[in-house]
Amino acid sequence: MAQVSKDMTIGEIILVDQGVIPILLASGMHCIGCPSSQGETLEEAAMVHGMDADELMETINEYLQNK
Repeated sequence: MAQVSKDMTIGEIILVDQGVIPILLASGMHCIGCPSSQGETLEEAAMVHGMDADELMETINEYLQNK
């Protein structure tokens, strides 16, 4: 089973499973295709968007676990 961590880049996370894109979009990360977002870690992107990185990571990992 795949899992993501806060130190993975958004690009790496999307490569794990493109099904996480709707989760990221619903969380307010609407610049998924932006080149700079591809190099940001989940933690960095969450900070920029005022989100809780741990909560977002849990949501993504729950999706991956239940897939």
